[in-house]
Amino acid sequence: MKLNELSPPRGARKTVKRLGRGPGSGQGKTAGRGTKGQKARSGGNIRPGYEGGQMPLQRRLPKRGFTNIFRKEFTIVNIRDLERFEKGSVVDKAALTAAGLLKRNSDDVKLLGQGTIDYPLMLKVDRCSRPARVKLEAVGGRVELT
Repeated sequence: MKLNELSPPRGARKTVKRLGRGPGSGQGKTAGRGTKGQKARSGGNIRPGYEGGQMPLQRRLPKRGFTNIFRKEFTIVNIRDLERFEKGSVVDKAALTAAGLLKRNSDDVKLLGQGTIDYPLMLKVDRCSRPARVKLEAVGGRVELT
């Protein structure tokens, strides 16, 4: 078998419907668009969500809540994720990024207390939950907020 002998399987390639090519083609004159109306015009179509003048669904449903534009997003790191670091090492954003726990060095980090740890670590994070701090300090570690 050669590259020039390859061909797609039967039925894989369909011929394009050629519109507006005279009455003999079967798709002449109005070219399958029907007669008159917005959808028959060039560039004419109905926007998504339009219901012919009826009150659209997105306006009929009640609106709830709001979006806080001052919300601060944190990347979550749990105590169980810190097992990959050596005993007594300093864990900061650069170390977390190198370990694959952070996507970007610029992300804000919050330490949460899921899991356990048996050895001390020095952590430099933006936020820390109380249970996480208690667990880390119980084994001799420290948390420094940046």
